[in-house]
Amino acid sequence: MKPHISILLGCCTAALQAEVVLPPIISDHMVLQRDVAAPIWGSASPGEQVTVSIAGQTKSIKADAQGKWKVSLDPLQAAEGLTLTVKGENVLMIQDVLVGEVWLGSGQSNMAGPVRTFKGADEGLQKTLAAAPYPRIRLMKQGAAGWQLATPANVDAFSAILFAFGSRLQTELNVPVGLMVGAVGGTPSGFWLTEEMYRSDSPCQTQIQEFAKTYDFAAATRAYERYMTAWKASVEKARQSGARVGREPAAPKHPGECSGEIGHLYRAHVQPYVPYAIRGVLWDQGEGGTGITGVDQYHLMGALIKGWRKAWKQDFPFLYMQKPSGGGTAWDMANPTTQKADAFTAIPAKVPADIEGQAREVHVRIQQHSNTAMVISTDLGGMTHPTNKSGYADRAKLVALGFVYGAKAEFSGPLYASHSMEGGKVRIKFTHTGQGLATRHSDQLQGFIIAGADKKFHWADAFIEGDSVLVSCAAVPQPEAVRYAWSSSSPWANLFNKDGLPAQTFRTDDWPLLNTRK
Repeated sequence: MKPHISILLGCCTAALQAEVVLPPIISDHMVLQRDVAAPIWGSASPGEQVTVSIAGQTKSIKADAQGKWKVSLDPLQAAEGLTLTVKGENVLMIQDVLVGEVWLGSGQSNMAGPVRTFKGADEGLQKTLAAAPYPRIRLMKQGAAGWQLATPANVDAFSAILFAFGSRLQTELNVPVGLMVGAVGGTPSGFWLTEEMYRSDSPCQTQIQEFAKTYDFAAATRAYERYMTAWKASVEKARQSGARVGREPAAPKHPGECSGEIGHLYRAHVQPYVPYAIRGVLWDQGEGGTGITGVDQYHLMGALIKGWRKAWKQDFPFLYMQKPSGGGTAWDMANPTTQKADAFTAIPAKVPADIEGQAREVHVRIQQHSNTAMVISTDLGGMTHPTNKSGYADRAKLVALGFVYGAKAEFSGPLYASHSMEGGKVRIKFTHTGQGLATRHSDQLQGFIIAGADKKFHWADAFIEGDSVLVSCAAVPQPEAVRYAWSSSSPWANLFNKDGLPAQTFRTDDWPLLNTRK
């Protein structure tokens, strides 16, 4: 009997090896990206002929020596109710396939946070849910066995900001929308790109080399040890009182080293989606920094964006949420999108210190990377986890329509373009002026500071002249630098375009920023 069993098992094994297998992302209810050559891939026996058919087209290929195969479909127009047939030794029929727009959402907790967490305090999100069902929206959660319908139960457990964004986009474009998410709370960007993406990026490596020239690891270690002594004492007091104990601070690292494993979240939550065709990425991360000593968010995000596009072999648009969240006033405090913004205030007595605008400046710069746009959030309401997810989604939709889909609406507030000296004054020119520059909440334009060669900044007088602003100060007869909204919290800055979008932090100088507060 034993030889007979062996023969039978051998036959079963051969049959199993011959089966065509598809990845979880190619499943019933999927949404294929329209207007591009969407790839379909999987595994089979080495050399096995695989045929893929959909909407009247058929593609055939033989699996390679490792049993891998991939075909690219001819571009499809928006459609619903299609069947994708994959045939090898077995036949797989993928039902209820849609064709439309596919977006990937990634980042940390503000992307991962589910609808059920935010719907109670977000009226806009409640209205979105009340309009359900959404038969033309499909959801793909990280680690899921396949695409899901946008039923109330599935939506409740899905990313709040990505679903709100997708539902608005679907209404505007009137085509099916597929939403894929891969996000983990409390994570730095260094966990979301591979070691190769990071190490091969010359701007990142150059920044590390420059940082290492002045970095004192021994001093950083001594400071960490002193801090840990105090932290442990506070932890003991917290435990005795039953208070919550925070996360233990990470020990300092050498330049270029990461606080955790570089790329492990990319491998777990993004790589399984590659090379599924997408329209673009919506990224919401920044509170967790980069996790890599000596590399800032501007440089690491450049490496991440380039690396993801190389992995996908697709130059997709990359939209990112501005950080820090909130911190500014809004054009219209009654507008549901911006009703959580900070109230307008007078300028503070002291000008902001160098360090106060640094994080804001770095994040504004990320949009300088190719095919990348920032979703302005200064006027959407703050906190680590903003409750206004519908407002953030409204703004992301505006950026997507203008930046990606070519709508005629302005999608950004005024951005610094150039400056020139005019005697004792500095003229600042902007892009994204829209219908024109304007002040709000006051006849007086405020938020500008100015300095001469002594690098001592003073609050400045500022006036709009056409699409530029003229800045001066009696205390600075020979100005050399101007900064605007130079703080993570600047409700006193009130330059907008007439489209209602706030101007963003900038500086005209490249002076080294001191890590001190006056």
